[in-house]
Amino acid sequence: MQLVIKPTGTIHCLYGEQLDLHQLGWLTIRRGSHVEPTETGHWTADLSPVGGPLLGPFSSRSEALAAERSWLEDRLLTVSF
Repeated sequence: MQLVIKPTGTIHCLYGEQLDLHQLGWLTIRRGSHVEPTETGHWTADLSPVGGPLLGPFSSRSEALAAERSWLEDRLLTVSF
């Protein structure tokens, strides 16, 4: 899990259960994407909730989830919140 700590003390991360994030303070959690099946049995990762692209189609859900995680983690390191 990558934690990005801003000079203001705000911490951003892709939510996971590796750490008890409540120990860091008040949480604001929002959806970053939607991983959904297509009508043809493939999978896409729709990153529009955070202004991102539609990734895919992928042949498996795990591929879509990996692409989603990679895109979101890259964004955490390059975008100012």
